Amino acid sequence: MLMAHPTVLADLLQQYEALRARHAQEGGAQLLQRLNDVSYTLCVATGTRDVDDALTAARRRLSGTRAEVQAVGADT
Repeated sequence: MLMAHPTVLADLLQQYEALRARHAQEGGAQLLQRLNDVSYTLCVATGTRDVDDALTAARRRLSGTRAEVQAVGADT
C-alpha cells in the first residue's frame, strides 16, 4: 500500500483538528463540508474507511517516522 508522506499526514492532522475545533465553536455547513473533505482525505491517505481509524493510523505513522529519524540520527 502506498503511504502518504509524513509531512502530508501532519498537515492533514493539523487541518482536521483546527476545523473540528472551529466547527464545534461556530458550526455552519461550510465548515462541516471542509471537515468532511479533510476527513475523507485522511481516510484515503491512511487506507482506512473511518476517520477515527484514519487519525489513529496517521498518528501511529508519524510517531514511527519520528522514531526512525531519531534512530538514524543516533547512527551518525
